Amino acid sequence: MRHTGLKLRMAVVGTILFAFYAAAGLVVYAMYGPGVIPLVVVGSVVLIGFQYKVGKWAALRSVGAEDMPEHGEYSRIHQEVGSMSRDMGIDKPRLMVADMGVPNAFAVGRKGAGTVVVSTELLRILDRDEVDGVLAHELAHIANRDVVMMVLGQGIASVVGIVAQFVVLLAGDNDLADFFLAIIVGNVVQFIVMLFVLAISRYREYVADADARRAIGSGDPLARALEKISRGAEGRESKVDDQVSALCIFGDGGSMLSKLVSTHPPMEKRIERLRT
Repeated sequence: MRHTGLKLRMAVVGTILFAFYAAAGLVVYAMYGPGVIPLVVVGSVVLIGFQYKVGKWAALRSVGAEDMPEHGEYSRIHQEVGSMSRDMGIDKPRLMVADMGVPNAFAVGRKGAGTVVVSTELLRILDRDEVDGVLAHELAHIANRDVVMMVLGQGIASVVGIVAQFVVLLAGDNDLADFFLAIIVGNVVQFIVMLFVLAISRYREYVADADARRAIGSGDPLARALEKISRGAEGRESKVDDQVSALCIFGDGGSMLSKLVSTHPPMEKRIERLRT
């Protein structure tokens, strides 16, 4: 799918992330010389690969996701997902169901090995066309490689944060105060890098909504689904942890601070866009 706006934003943020990564590399180069650079590169690849593999497994395990049977009450969902996947040019993902405490859904993996998880609570409160809208949204995330790009951004933020910690430790006296200062500086640097990743993540939600609207021919079913999901989550305790919540179709974003660090744009804005 062609998304000029997303590509331009990715180019800008990608350049900024590369600049942070290059700066971290230059610091390591200055401290240890050129021989350590290959180790930094290999270590970065291993770290990001580890985060991707373990993150996917942990997300599914944390919600107790189970495979969705292809026959019986879920047969229509499998057929619809198969059809939409072909239209989007991706392999049909593995479908799973879980009790999340609230109506929600999320996708993990890449085009050739994706997984979509929907909550039993979501299936109970949504009509068929609304479920299709949610599924189309999650398939769009897989088609657009959103999960992979999110993990890549988080990996770069982690590497830069780790380098910042080492710089503080080596520049100090290696006492307890330097240790705590290194942790604080590393977290602050990592947070600053993640702000750029989160900004792209919020825009990707709009893109996935738009792709879902094209896939099912209308934005109204997904808009109605988002309204029901938002109402259905009120007063309920979610079983989804913060890491998995970043992947879900429903996320928070009320105050200015939460909007800044949220992975999702405000729900009302998403609904408004789907209906215009």
